[in-house]
Amino acid sequence: IRLATENEQYLGELSGQAGCFKEPQIVEFIFLLAEKWHLDQSARYQAVELLERFMIKQVEQICKSSRENVKSREQEQDSSWSSLKDQIHNTFVLRLVSCIQLASKLSLHYNIVNSDTALKFLQSLKYSYTKQELLESELAVLRTLHFQINVSTPLAYVELLLEVLGHNGCLLPAKPLHRMCMQLLDFSYLTRDTIYDTLLKIAIENSTPSKLQVAKFLTVKEDFMLLAVGIISTSVFILNPGHWKQVVEHLNCITGITSQSILEFSYAVLKHIVGSTTP
Repeated sequence: IRLATENEQYLGELSGQAGCFKEPQIVEFIFLLAEKWHLDQSARYQAVELLERFMIKQVEQICKSSRENVKSREQEQDSSWSSLKDQIHNTFVLRLVSCIQLASKLSLHYNIVNSDTALKFLQSLKYSYTKQELLESELAVLRTLHFQINVSTPLAYVELLLEVLGHNGCLLPAKPLHRMCMQLLDFSYLTRDTIYDTLLKIAIENSTPSKLQVAKFLTVKEDFMLLAVGIISTSVFILNPGHWKQVVEHLNCITGITSQSILEFSYAVLKHIVGSTTP
């Protein structure tokens, strides 16, 4: 119930820029760094979500500040916006590393990314930050997000739903299913736009969605509960197709998400796994 409420609240307050900082290159960069630093699964998703929320708030704050401070000639506005873009660009990798550091601390994992590890990595990329600047970067992320950084990730939704399915009598092999869910969750993060593009075209029954349809679909792309049920459904279809229909019915009862929506999500994921257009 808490996760469902949190999901609804997040979708209700959704920024129009949501998803802009979940591009495949950014997600892959975070995943590879998390793997290099031996972080657990939850930390990598937490880092992606932290960076996304921080960057959106930072851009919104900078835009607001720019509008308030520059109310004169258009040329001055262009110059100001250019310098602000440079500021975001120049600190992006530093902020990304800070988000991974914070995520590593939240996961209560023994492999916390300390300042020495982070600095060594940044120096390998020819950045010359100091420990003080690294600390200030972490604080900048914390302050921008009002210290509300322990946000639930899709992984939390997946694991909770798997637990509920087990209590409801779905006799599925727990470890292989969990492992498959993790692999598909990674895949969905790395191919996010193509999966949801397919899902949108299925929903509107049209291969050329309008800008308005794309904008309205944003709440679907950011719905963690839908993502979680879709990942579980697809995993079961791959591992235990004989149990798939029963699991979809259970997921429908637990979350209220229609069986048709779950089926469509699974199709969109499977389509990009096998690279086929055949249902």
